[in-house]
Amino acid sequence: MNWKFEPSILIPMVDLKQLLEQNFPFPGFRGEQEAILRKVWANEDLLALMPTGMGKSLCFQFPAKIRDGLVVVISPLIALMQDQVFKAQELGISATFLSSTLTRDERELRQSRLAKGEYKLLYVTPERFRKPEFLSAIKDRLIQLLAVDEAHCISQWGHDFRPDYSRLGEFRAILGNPPTLALTATATPEVQKDILQNLKMAEAEIISAGIERPNLGLSVHDVYGLDEKIRAIVGLRHQHPGTAIIYCSLIQTLKKISSSLHRMGVEHLVYHGDLSPQDRKRNQKKFISDEAPLMIATPAFGLGIDKNNVRLLVHTEMPNAIESYFQEVGRAGRDGKESFCHLFYDQDDVTIQMEFLKWSHPEPEFIRKVYQLIEEKRMQVDQDGFDFLREQMNFKNRRDFRVEAAVSILERWGCLEKSDDPFPFACVHEPTDEQFKAENGAEILKAQNTKLLKMVQWCTQDAECRLNRIYHYFGHNHETPCGKCDYCLSAGQ
Repeated sequence: MNWKFEPSILIPMVDLKQLLEQNFPFPGFRGEQEAILRKVWANEDLLALMPTGMGKSLCFQFPAKIRDGLVVVISPLIALMQDQVFKAQELGISATFLSSTLTRDERELRQSRLAKGEYKLLYVTPERFRKPEFLSAIKDRLIQLLAVDEAHCISQWGHDFRPDYSRLGEFRAILGNPPTLALTATATPEVQKDILQNLKMAEAEIISAGIERPNLGLSVHDVYGLDEKIRAIVGLRHQHPGTAIIYCSLIQTLKKISSSLHRMGVEHLVYHGDLSPQDRKRNQKKFISDEAPLMIATPAFGLGIDKNNVRLLVHTEMPNAIESYFQEVGRAGRDGKESFCHLFYDQDDVTIQMEFLKWSHPEPEFIRKVYQLIEEKRMQVDQDGFDFLREQMNFKNRRDFRVEAAVSILERWGCLEKSDDPFPFACVHEPTDEQFKAENGAEILKAQNTKLLKMVQWCTQDAECRLNRIYHYFGHNHETPCGKCDYCLSAGQ
């Protein structure tokens, strides 16, 4: 199925600032928003590097509200799609999303309305392009813009590779190669090149809104054990009583820290995957509305959170890549005021991250076995869920989450789909050899371990300004020391 993109008639020399004032509640453009929208308005392909909090959503909301045609936003962040759609609707944009979280009836209704032209802005995951009924729903729509959010997911050298993202050039061709805007906050020069090649727009311009965050003070502390981390958190909270986020990679670590702080009378909120959706939503709203809250959370917290006065941000465990770390500290000090980011470095946490990476890429036979158990032992799976699957797969490490990773991969491949059964996934078809080959797990794991090594080297180095070392990693030349990180302060910079 192929169709051709035909650009709508554009008004020459359009006044984008006037259109912004007329259609959006914003006093003006921020950073490189206007430069990016000028390229979008001219139907030019573009890669935009925009730091966290710089308003990338406006770059596709703007044409969706003002111009004819459909804007399709490809995003890997299913958990955020509902919030993104709600924010777009508040701006008067007819928006929706399609994902595996919807029931079949909901999905069919939205696809029917999509085909009738009732939506101007659509959020989808790349996996949706494998569904004939989805392609049928958009085949007669004018796609005025294809926006690829979190575009670094295209590259297997990126820190968050998604195999279906690597097929976006193919999906783009199916849509008739509409004007395409790729967006990411973190991409090395190598990843930038990969993004453009995979999208088949190698000659497209790259606009960088800059990655400079001179208001952030980055510090790394050598610690040993959880007790030392908790004492450090209490001390830092006394130093910085404003809005604060404490990140924990492990939910069990988060719960222990939360319990200790409760005993000490330190008020705080929590956010993690074991909470009900209602509790997560309630705590998120409280964090946004309170004047100076303390949030203890897994790294997923902060995506799409609009709170610009985070003064303290702590990583209790080392992230697995500089890209992840810089994206997460980017949630601090968005108002431009001085903010402090502290990372606790414990050698044992490196081992945990290595295990995380290994378990994120189960062996093919492991994935096949999980599928067979779900298909052949349905009664037991419905009764005991993941516990039954773990027991059958002979687990010996309580932090081993290969079963969850296998189910996630099988769902992404379309081998499983959401269902209303007690175990919320139904079998569709067995995984194929082609799917395993496309996943390329061994090579991806090797690339991710290399990124982990770079993160360890950043934590343990004592020869360069920490912020400058991050800038260099992303291909930016900065020689002036930041004067705020632990290296600069110790060196008297």
